[in-house]
Amino acid sequence: MIDFSAFKNTSVLVTGATGLIGRALVRCLIGLGAKVYACSRSSEKFKACFHGYDNIIPVYGDICTLDISSLDVDYIVHAAGTTTSKDFVEKPVETIRVAVGGTINILDQYKNKKLKGFVYISSMEAFGITSTDKRDVRETDLGYIDVMNVRSSYSESKRLCENLCVSYASEYGVPAKVVRLAQVVGPGVSYTDNRVTVQFARSVIEGKDIVLKTEGKTKRPILYIDDAVSAILTVLLKGKAGECYTAANPETFCTIRETAEAIIHQLAQNKIKLVFDLDPNAGYAPDICLNLNVDKLKTLGWEPKVGLVESYRRLIESLKNV
Repeated sequence: MIDFSAFKNTSVLVTGATGLIGRALVRCLIGLGAKVYACSRSSEKFKACFHGYDNIIPVYGDICTLDISSLDVDYIVHAAGTTTSKDFVEKPVETIRVAVGGTINILDQYKNKKLKGFVYISSMEAFGITSTDKRDVRETDLGYIDVMNVRSSYSESKRLCENLCVSYASEYGVPAKVVRLAQVVGPGVSYTDNRVTVQFARSVIEGKDIVLKTEGKTKRPILYIDDAVSAILTVLLKGKAGECYTAANPETFCTIRETAEAIIHQLAQNKIKLVFDLDPNAGYAPDICLNLNVDKLKTLGWEPKVGLVESYRRLIESLKNV
């Protein structure tokens, strides 16, 4: 068990505070006794997320132009970014602008200040397409990204933001670190969210068949939201500047199809079916096989706790209450 009491009486800036990861992180930090500056574009969404919470200060604006230079903070977690696959294809310029422009804006304003820690939230998509026979994908095992594919706006900008963190750490001494997350599952998403994890959960709740638009061959682990938060805080406290840490639960490593089948069998009691509605022109990410190694993060004392089926069980229960 990692001791996070060091966050008590500190001040933390969290960008993307109303997203799945940002919201859970803000609530956890408040529980730990930190004062949190929470960045959001929408005051309505902010109030819906944090109504009744104390010790939280809203900061509204576009992450690319937001002026936060006057804020005196100890730590920063930069989680703002586009997260919808549809936008990667239909709004690739905006996807890149938010990622790269927002990261430069935040790092630039704090490059000459005494931060205790800075964490950039990256994605397993930064790995690209690695060798399918590789059993153990570590932080340095980056694969191929087709830069002429519009959808690469997300994965390629994630890579550039990771390099920005390394560059600011090297040139300006910013204690910037990267946490490369597997797909995060858990409470905090909208019922109408179109991510595949929410689609699966919604199918169980509504008693409808799970429909896959691909063959579901992509094979990767997931990460429950609480485990993601503990990984981020661990790296924020104990990670080395200029380094990247992968956060995933290796025990959840399976294909999207196998995930759907497990949900149907164990959570829907086989009352729904798995059907396929293939659309080769939909612009989905290419099939990948990412058996992510988390040994580097484990050396800091971190361990994932929640497995595949339990992650979805908790997600389903939370969506029933929305």
